Amino acid sequence: MTRGVDVLILGGGPGGYVAALRLSQLGRKPFLVEKDALGGECLNRGCIPSKALIHASETYDEVHRSGAEMGVPPPGPGLDVPAMQKWRASIIEKEQRGIETLFRASGVTWMRGSGRLTGPRSAVVEGPNVPGGREEVAFQACILATGAYHMSLPGFEPDGKAVLTAKDMLLLEKVPARLLILGGGVSGVELGEHYARLGSQVTIVELMPQLVPGMDADLSQELRRSLERRGMVVHTEAKASSLHRSPTGLQLSVSTKEGPMVLEGDLLFLTVGKRPETRALGLEVAGVALAERGGFVQVDDRMATSVAGIYAVGDLARPPMVAHKAYREGRIAAEVIAGLPSSWSHQAVPSVVYTDPELATVGLTLVQATEKGLTAREVKFPYAALGRAHAAHATGGFVKLVAEEGSGLVLGSHAAGHASGEFVSEVAFAIEMGATVRDLAGTIHPHPTFAELLQEVAMLWLGEPIHVARPIVSHAR
Repeated sequence: MTRGVDVLILGGGPGGYVAALRLSQLGRKPFLVEKDALGGECLNRGCIPSKALIHASETYDEVHRSGAEMGVPPPGPGLDVPAMQKWRASIIEKEQRGIETLFRASGVTWMRGSGRLTGPRSAVVEGPNVPGGREEVAFQACILATGAYHMSLPGFEPDGKAVLTAKDMLLLEKVPARLLILGGGVSGVELGEHYARLGSQVTIVELMPQLVPGMDADLSQELRRSLERRGMVVHTEAKASSLHRSPTGLQLSVSTKEGPMVLEGDLLFLTVGKRPETRALGLEVAGVALAERGGFVQVDDRMATSVAGIYAVGDLARPPMVAHKAYREGRIAAEVIAGLPSSWSHQAVPSVVYTDPELATVGLTLVQATEKGLTAREVKFPYAALGRAHAAHATGGFVKLVAEEGSGLVLGSHAAGHASGEFVSEVAFAIEMGATVRDLAGTIHPHPTFAELLQEVAMLWLGEPIHVARPIVSHAR
């Protein structure tokens, strides 16, 4: 028997479940298929559980490193990793129940199973929860939202024991004494620092010249200095050549700028990037084309693929692979299907790395602005000149502002410091609205807050600083 549906959604992550809720609001009837749990990678194996653990270790670290100075001496060792894991699991459970509640309230139907296209208007859903184990589905429209999968490397394949994935790292009940990390991207630095706070000796091996490749170089350098002060070892421009596994531990052979090294550890966290999850999705059968680079599904600004009626969103569609972009794309696809004139017209997508210092970036760097032929200027304002930073014991870091010379048009902002992710959206809004530096400087910000940094850096860019002695100007070479 074939099930006829209005809109089929394959994937229940940020892009898929938001699309389902928006379609329901617009009077359409979505049918969502998710092979695991609602919320996808972000809720179950990424953003939310990692931030829950990071918050826990930050709390532990703050009390033990600075508590006595602030009059809050630590009560004792107090580290209970199983309780920390229970805390993480409780957060995920609450969020999952929240999505299920929204689905029930909105009349969204969903089924646990794996779906693949069998044609431009048909699919098949399989799984133990599917009636009969397999069901044919005919749809009027379809949204592909299957996310991405973590890449592996020959010779370094995860085994769930000695070589771990990000999912495995989030489930550890014991802090490893020696942790090797192959990959210095977002997951590598976030979880590496988390375990360093809990007592692990952490070594990061990154192939590229800097941590978190692609981010503003000054932010990466500030992060590296902070990690190394914590006792972490960082090797950039380093390539792992082999891994030896033995009952007593791991030996990772690495080629570095200083020469060959053998690094020893108890666990290896493999985090070398992600690829769009197009495997076994039936794209070829349906005629859905891939983009020229990266393995992404080819989409236009309406999230439409090369096949009429089929759309793709989130990690599957295009970079950056972040949940908040998927949220927006899921909404756009739903609105287009419902006949609204919706499209991707955003100027910038902010991103945040949850380390110490927290890294937040949006828009163009000075180098990128110059490469685009713009005449731009950048200034940097230090956290140490902010009263709120002193009160919060968080004076390390800075915020940078990039704007067009002459017009003062805001082009980007890049910050390394406490809570920088909480005010980066203000700059994203400024970019979307075509605001100028004068607009930022003239907006009254509450005192004392970290968001004041934006007003301060704007006044610095204008040459009218109050809380630093003089402008510090950088020009691209």
